[in-house]
Amino acid sequence: MQRLLFNFGIALDAVFMNQMRAFLTALGILFGVAAVIAMLAIGAGAQQELLAQMKLVGTNNIVIKSIIENEKEEDSDKEVKKPYSPGLSLTDIANMVAVIPTIEKVSPEIVQPVSVVRKGKLKRAKCVGVENAFFELNNLELASGSKFQETHLLNGAPVCIIGKNIQSQFFSSENPIGKQIKCGTTWLHIIGVLDKRMASSQSLTSLGIRDYNSDIYVPVQTSLIRFKNRTLLTGKMLENKQTRFINSDDNNKKNTGPINYHQLDRLVIRVKDSDYLQSTADVVARMLNRRHWEVIDYEVAVPELLLKQQQRTQDLFNYVLGAIAGISLLVGGIGIMNIMLASVLERIKEIGLRRSLGATQTDITLQFVFEAVFISLLGGVLGIAVGILMANMVTKLADIPTVVSLWSVLLSFGVSATIGLLFGIIPAQRAAKLDPITALRND
Repeated sequence: MQRLLFNFGIALDAVFMNQMRAFLTALGILFGVAAVIAMLAIGAGAQQELLAQMKLVGTNNIVIKSIIENEKEEDSDKEVKKPYSPGLSLTDIANMVAVIPTIEKVSPEIVQPVSVVRKGKLKRAKCVGVENAFFELNNLELASGSKFQETHLLNGAPVCIIGKNIQSQFFSSENPIGKQIKCGTTWLHIIGVLDKRMASSQSLTSLGIRDYNSDIYVPVQTSLIRFKNRTLLTGKMLENKQTRFINSDDNNKKNTGPINYHQLDRLVIRVKDSDYLQSTADVVARMLNRRHWEVIDYEVAVPELLLKQQQRTQDLFNYVLGAIAGISLLVGGIGIMNIMLASVLERIKEIGLRRSLGATQTDITLQFVFEAVFISLLGGVLGIAVGILMANMVTKLADIPTVVSLWSVLLSFGVSATIGLLFGIIPAQRAAKLDPITALRND
């Protein structure tokens, strides 16, 4: 051990005598290790973001959204006849469940903008008609209270489950369970409160979903009976060909635009097996196309497949970055070998002197290996610091999530040490094999 420490001390002296050269030699390792740290951080961040998004949209889910087309009459004197579509409705669900055996659960959604009032406080929110399957398919848990009972769902009872933001706005200092809240013109009895769902605004926007914390949830039949059933107005609206209507939930303010004739705004279907996900989505799309008389007033999407496609793109980016990091590490290793070979030629006389004073070939080998490993580790430590800084800059400037893990730091540190060892052995062995007499005669 004493001999090892002595050789290590001689190696450190040699490195610090040429500090600038040692630093420039370590630059190749520095940038390579920094690239590895940044690559692994971006990959881990993308994986974490993917898992978070998968939790938001659920697994094995097919999402169907209603579309309201903007229809423009080319000529006011000519009546343009277009196919009639009943819109997305509960009847569509009944037909899908009866025909497609791969469907496990279905969750309809009816979104109604309402004014929420309680004790002088007024807020705008969304009253969403759902069934209990909605909470399971979207991985939503209750913080307190209970879900809808069978009688609530069948009879359209005036009950609701509120999100955490609604609780903090209207029940900041009391337990909302058992209390009442007014949505539009309807008083609802609160039976449950959802647990807070943490999600970034970027994820909500990219996935096209609402902030579940800010909604009020009622049974589907409650939404149809006590708020609005848009299918009951469809026939009259189509007969009169109206393009303007009055929304009673918006203080009788007249709006212009197409009429929303869909009974449902959104529909989520869970498939029993992920192998049948795409094929089930294709069958659902064909069924809707036939039932809606080839009017494409809906959109069928498979969020899980889209997210996996994004993950594959991210993986490809990581592979490219990894290849660049590998090339940089290889160049850095070659640089260390080159400098160490040059150092052997410069110090031939010193090597001959040490051999004549009793140093063995092993001592000379260890001295030069220690120099190479130390330079490589110096680049590795600086590279880890630069890599962490790069990961933080990527998060701040490009708004890409990154996660620097301990194992990635240890991996980079180990890679830098291994490179120094591998690329330092050849120059060290060359120095150790020099003949002492020939080395002493060298000028």
